[in-house]
Amino acid sequence: MSVSDEKPAIVLASTSPSRRALLENAGLAFTAMRPEVDERAIEAPYLKTGAAPAFLAGLLSRQKALDVSARAKDALVIGGDQVMEFAGRPYSKPESRDEARDHLKRLSGRSHCLISAFAIARNGAIIFEAAETAVLHMRALDDRAIDRYLALIPDDALFSSGVYQLEGPGVQLFSKIEGDFFTILGLPMLALLKALRKLGAIDE
Repeated sequence: MSVSDEKPAIVLASTSPSRRALLENAGLAFTAMRPEVDERAIEAPYLKTGAAPAFLAGLLSRQKALDVSARAKDALVIGGDQVMEFAGRPYSKPESRDEARDHLKRLSGRSHCLISAFAIARNGAIIFEAAETAVLHMRALDDRAIDRYLALIPDDALFSSGVYQLEGPGVQLFSKIEGDFFTILGLPMLALLKALRKLGAIDE
């Protein structure tokens, strides 16, 4: 194989266990690097102007990919982000169990969206990006059901978007889900794999 035929290295700009697991389970060879970005500082000025959740997910994905790309010469760097949209606006992750309980009370019996975006950068430039949306319909939950659920889940689910992980007890919260399962987990894998094939990082 000539140098020009070598596949570019894949780097995941994240140390998220769930995103790492998605790439590992798909059989991808990659390394992971933590992006040195302040997500809250990046999104703050856009939140003040009422930026759409989809815009924020794409913005943060690009910033993560570009940050790591500056340290990973010639690699295809994947940055990803997920934003929850409820009642037409982005919804922040809870920071305590009391806040998580309040979130679930607001979401109870209503629908919300999870928008998962990713961007691929190479040598400091974005060369591909995409986003997908899933719509989740939560069952009506009384206080006892919410407290019972919160007692079941670990902290990594507690402080996630929407206060749930569908691969765990969180699936019991819903009556209907519309959208790709990988999008709900935080990375649209089918779109990502298609992009990596097109970019020559994995075999057709």
